[in-house]
Amino acid sequence: MAFYRPNPQMASQLSDLLDQLANKGRPGLHNKIAITWIRYESRNPEICSGIGAGWSEKQLQYPASVVKLVYAVAVEAWLQKDFIPESEELRSALKAMIADSSNDATSLIVDLLTGTTSGPSLSGTRWRAWQKQRLLINEWLHSFNWPELARTNCCQKTWGDGPFGREKDFYGTGNVNRNAMSTSGTGRILEAIMTDGFLSPQACKRLRAILFRSLERKKREENPENQIDGFLGEGLSEETKLWSKAGLMSHARHDAAWCCSTNGNPMLLVVFSQGKELAKDTKLFPSIAIELAKLNEENSSSL
Repeated sequence: MAFYRPNPQMASQLSDLLDQLANKGRPGLHNKIAITWIRYESRNPEICSGIGAGWSEKQLQYPASVVKLVYAVAVEAWLQKDFIPESEELRSALKAMIADSSNDATSLIVDLLTGTTSGPSLSGTRWRAWQKQRLLINEWLHSFNWPELARTNCCQKTWGDGPFGREKDFYGTGNVNRNAMSTSGTGRILEAIMTDGFLSPQACKRLRAILFRSLERKKREENPENQIDGFLGEGLSEETKLWSKAGLMSHARHDAAWCCSTNGNPMLLVVFSQGKELAKDTKLFPSIAIELAKLNEENSSSL
């Protein structure tokens, strides 16, 4: 059972859109993309569940930097339970991890959350203890008993050049222990942040503050790595309010977004794409956002 109400019309619209995009020089697109698309029937989504559709939304994929969304939520959960101390450095790292997608900041946060550090390979009791600690975030995620998170794996740091030492060992043979998330699981986490669905309202408010992105052209030009251009945000009007976290690497382009235009109700859109060609495709995500935002506004006006 999905955390939103499946809508056949939206499923048909999503399928038609993928057909159109595939026919524009993207052969095999249907097998390389996963989407969760939800619209809300009220500007206050806390009072009603969303209706939506998905495409391969249960498929686990390497989430790249979208996993930082999970680590940000975990920070607030740990603080709420007094598992880690509040500090100016932690807040600075949290903002850098989300706003700037800093891998260095992510490394610090994963260390704080799990009581582990990177370094040379370990063995014996020390190695087993290290691995057990690094799995704490997964244990916390699975404690929600949300079906969308049942197979989610969020236990690895994010890298520029790649893992070494014990971090590389922890990936396992053939990278079997890589981070893994689905668009439906990502969507449920983002929805919970935006609707005070878990943690305290104050904690969710702090998370929304660092996820918020201005769509003003001038501000985007000042920051080439704005996580908007080439992603879903580029397909939205400047007046739209956007909260998002993107991920990009050589074989993946992802984005998780919550947006609300002046003429429509809130919309949640998570898109994961795989393969070198789609990772380089800066037009795909904006095209998806343009069409689905248009449909969202049309549907909102008909309510």
